[in-house]
Amino acid sequence: MSCSPPSRAFELSRLSRAIVLCSCAAAGTSQAQEAAGSLVLEPSVISGSRSAAQSFDLPFSVDSIDREQISDGQLGINASEVLTRVPGLVVQNRQNYAQDLQISSRGFGARSAFGVRGLKLITDGIPASTPDGQGQAATFNLDTADRIEVLRGPASTLYGSNAGGVIQVFSRDGVGRPRIGAETLVGSDGLTRNHLTAEGEADGVGFVLDASRMDTDGYRDHSSARRDQTFAKLNFKPDEDSKLALIYSSLEQNGTQDPLGQTWEAYKADPRSVTANALAYNTRKSIDHQQLGTNYERYFGDATFQLTAYVGKRSVTQYLSIPKYTPSGTLTPSNNLRGGGVVDFDREFHGGSVRWLQPIDAVAGTLQLVFGLDYDQSRDDRRGYQNYVGDQLGNKGELRRDEIDTMTSLDPYAQATWAIGNWTLQGGLRYSTVEVDIDDKYITATNLDESGNKRFSKATPSFSVGYAFTPDLNGYVSVGKGFETPTQGELAYSPGAAGVGVNYGLRPSESTQYEIGLKARIAQATRINAAIFQINTDDEIVVAGSNGGRTSYQNAGKTLRRGFELGVDSQLTEQWSAALAYTYLAATYDSRFAAGNNVIDKGNNLPGVPRTTLFGELAWKPVDGISTALEGLYRSKVYVEDTNTERAAPSYAVFNWRTRFEQNFGPWKTHQTLRLDNLADKQYVGSVIVGDGNGRFYEAAPGRSWYAGAGIEYQF
Repeated sequence: MSCSPPSRAFELSRLSRAIVLCSCAAAGTSQAQEAAGSLVLEPSVISGSRSAAQSFDLPFSVDSIDREQISDGQLGINASEVLTRVPGLVVQNRQNYAQDLQISSRGFGARSAFGVRGLKLITDGIPASTPDGQGQAATFNLDTADRIEVLRGPASTLYGSNAGGVIQVFSRDGVGRPRIGAETLVGSDGLTRNHLTAEGEADGVGFVLDASRMDTDGYRDHSSARRDQTFAKLNFKPDEDSKLALIYSSLEQNGTQDPLGQTWEAYKADPRSVTANALAYNTRKSIDHQQLGTNYERYFGDATFQLTAYVGKRSVTQYLSIPKYTPSGTLTPSNNLRGGGVVDFDREFHGGSVRWLQPIDAVAGTLQLVFGLDYDQSRDDRRGYQNYVGDQLGNKGELRRDEIDTMTSLDPYAQATWAIGNWTLQGGLRYSTVEVDIDDKYITATNLDESGNKRFSKATPSFSVGYAFTPDLNGYVSVGKGFETPTQGELAYSPGAAGVGVNYGLRPSESTQYEIGLKARIAQATRINAAIFQINTDDEIVVAGSNGGRTSYQNAGKTLRRGFELGVDSQLTEQWSAALAYTYLAATYDSRFAAGNNVIDKGNNLPGVPRTTLFGELAWKPVDGISTALEGLYRSKVYVEDTNTERAAPSYAVFNWRTRFEQNFGPWKTHQTLRLDNLADKQYVGSVIVGDGNGRFYEAAPGRSWYAGAGIEYQF
């Protein structure tokens, strides 16, 4: 069976066009099964169970993206390039390197105005999220990634607070003969990226060394950025019963421009536009992030001891567009009384985890117990300054904030996985404690001492049961409880007219999650994962209001999220493969509440959450060394604030094409990549800023974009 692109004579809806692509990708699967020359193998994952197991056998939703999917025809810059293929995730590239990606899982994290929150980000066992749940996906190094695992649903609550989902990146070990390589990439909007690497093994020590520099003018005005990343890893075996890895990584962005959001009128008039305040205050952000970690594993008979430890520092200076004066001509509270318009902090962070994996032989079947303890702490020396000096805007002015913010988490946990006959049982309990300590050093007659301490704690149980109906059909039921603490940013400002004072009254949200799923294999060439889920949340954290450029938060009543996920991967023939990821998510408020001057009705949609997301891919590898693929992505409309009265970001469908060529010449390997995004040159809103007090909710996505790259590698 063959599929052709729809003729331009047909005026299909956005959803129809995306479904056509995905249908083409899946069409003919059953007829092509027997002809498939290679198998679709179940990936081995550790997320959820803590030890390696086939994802097909685990009674919860977990996906793995392998090294080829991460690198084949991709740019290697943002995790959004590959995470769109995972059902349940919504990944939006803001086209703003000052604010990072926006990632949500089953609605968790959708309200984040910058960075990632509500999800646990982990790299090689080292958290990329602070104890309060705020993370930066920019720290992921895709060049060295061996795989990315994505855990969703009730089982993710076993990772503690702020774990509405878990995204783990695992770097590869240095193996084989040493080799060195270089790669360059150019593309639309002044994009250039140069990348150097060296890896291999010598005298029993594996090494991976990687460095890259990315420059871009940005799609929108005032959005240029430079990103420098480095990575180094050494792995070796101190003796026959142990292995050790040392890992260093850094991220540096100096003077990254921030174009801020757009009003609907500005977006429609010019999608590349920037608000006048961004230019007047030269909104920008600089980041210097460095961390060092170690992973140690030792075997004691059948048992395994695992240790992870890390330390790091992060410095951030960010110039905001908080106005110097209000319309009445008086100084704004946030620029004069507390905070200022320049964020400046130096963070030191450290932590570690210990884990004991113990198989039990004295029972029927296979039983493994896991006992662990996680400890994490971040300490911010945080200062705020006015963003003007006299009439000179965009300069660091007088001090308006000076405090030490310390976030600490300590989480013991225990898990058990028992496979007996056709049944798999998995359960666990984690007791999470998150402590916030604020030592206010900026005390004046108009700025009282806001020092204080807040402690959040909660037991988060999870239980899953799976049954193998046949060797190729598994079903499961999973349930779990989780909680999500406020971040430092959400605690920073109290609701009210003045907008000053720490919001010590903000409570964590608590959730109960349910999931029922099926996992199937068809003729060893097609893998299907399907799940329906429901999430009930109390005390959801929502935007209370915005005053003087500062956003404050409050607890709402209840929310209800119900959805369906479908993932399909198929090796249609030896040359053709297809993938599909479909998510339907109805996320609504389940009780009425007041936020500022607004009343939010029961049944209103949660902002930032599209109801329908669909990704499809059809890939062709005619011969070794050549691969090409067509990708399609559809998203339904997205509400931008809680009343649902502001214009929603419209639905859209976009298509991308990529191809990669590889050649071998003895010890030399070369490759070339060509990529075209947004083939139809569609103008659309790629991401939204939830609850923006200035009405600048929208962030335009680029039109048709091209990228071309080439690389070379030499093996000694």
